[in-house]
Amino acid sequence: MSMHFREIAVQAAEDGVITAEEILTLRRAGWSDGTIQPDEAEAIFLVNDRLCDPSREWSDFFVEAMGEFIVNGVEPKGYVDEDQATWLMAKVSHDGKTDSLTELELLTRVFERSQNVPQRLREYALEQVERAVLTGTGPTRCGGALEQGNVTEAEAKLMRRIIFASGSERPAAVSRSEAELLYRIKDEALGSSNAPAWKQLFVQGVGNYLMGFAGHNPLSSERATELESFMSDHRSSVGGFFGRMGKSAINDNFYNSAGRVFGKKSAGSDLESEVAKAAEVTSGEQLWLEGQLDNNGKVDEYDQALLDFLAEESGFSR
Repeated sequence: MSMHFREIAVQAAEDGVITAEEILTLRRAGWSDGTIQPDEAEAIFLVNDRLCDPSREWSDFFVEAMGEFIVNGVEPKGYVDEDQATWLMAKVSHDGKTDSLTELELLTRVFERSQNVPQRLREYALEQVERAVLTGTGPTRCGGALEQGNVTEAEAKLMRRIIFASGSERPAAVSRSEAELLYRIKDEALGSSNAPAWKQLFVQGVGNYLMGFAGHNPLSSERATELESFMSDHRSSVGGFFGRMGKSAINDNFYNSAGRVFGKKSAGSDLESEVAKAAEVTSGEQLWLEGQLDNNGKVDEYDQALLDFLAEESGFSR
């Protein structure tokens, strides 16, 4: 960390104010070598914690700089491991919750730019939005000025970004835990002045869980490291690689992908069959849905909109 970077960070932390010119200097000093160093990341978080009224310039810099540090600061790039998740949660957590919309935006940015993140980090971010909805206070609530028990436009958009992010539990698909979270919020927010985007997210999110196809399982950071090491090892042979691959625990999706690349399987019909099968609401999924519908003792407008969607898309009937 350069002396100039340290001086600006210390001054901002002391008086709780940072100017646009100082932010520009931090950008130049922090990214002079194309990376954010760990001590610079600690200093940036210190400034963020001390700022009385963060400006748009600061929030943009904070999210961009820390997102780059977390997603690409450790090999393999694009993967957030358990240690990084622990560090990040400790930095943004204040008495078990996140108070800053800037910090919540950082979490969302990390999910969007990562290939894979630990599940507990995603759950933590969604819990922050759920807490704001249920209590009427938190990073999305302008200091608690809005009523509790309703879903705002900002909250609906944040949940959509987190759930459908590339680093989510099921990229481009909704997991069971996420569908259950949507149902919990729906039941708590019934009869409130919810944003129109909330009903759309609820119907599409739960409908996606029941009918969605998740054909992509992201590699773990450990597996990505192994593959990256192989690609960097010019002494390795393709034959040796596949020999080692046969001895390791590789999931079926990897074998299928390798087979398609080398012409051993016909992808088209198999993929179409998998998608069609996934679109069917199974007996287990129907039991899950019945349980959710029974939670508040009635079929409300959100439930009905979901049932209409399922009937239209898959012919499902209750």
